[in-house]
Amino acid sequence: MLAETICSAVSAAGLGIAAVAAYRRRFLTATRITAYALVPVALVLTGLVEWVSGIVFNPAVWAGFGLLGLSWVLFMTTRAVERRGVGAAERSAKPAEAAKGGRRREAVAPAASAPSLGAGARPQPASRPGAAPATPADDFSDIEAILKKHGI
Repeated sequence: MLAETICSAVSAAGLGIAAVAAYRRRFLTATRITAYALVPVALVLTGLVEWVSGIVFNPAVWAGFGLLGLSWVLFMTTRAVERRGVGAAERSAKPAEAAKGGRRREAVAPAASAPSLGAGARPQPASRPGAAPATPADDFSDIEAILKKHGI
């Protein structure tokens, strides 16, 4: 009953403001204010205000919302824990592998990380113990091979 009275008073005030706007020859604004002012009365007449007030003042409804919130918190907590990997041992198909420390790394060919010098370049022989150190001209041969490879 109180909600319906408040909605009616808000609508009456809105219609009064719309009348003042129309008196000032602001008809577009007055029409817009009238449209907003009719919404509360329409909500009362459709019964929506009574339904909402029944939900707001009912403790069983609030208990239901509380349980929905609790289930959402539990769901998000389990997802966060799963993403951090705490549950990885439970999901693992091989317990021995999980006990060793997780996934095994794949073997990589030894030459996979060696730089490619191109087709015309020869690899440098390994220096022998007791051999003379490389001269500065030998150090630039790698750079020359790279420049030739790119046509510079």
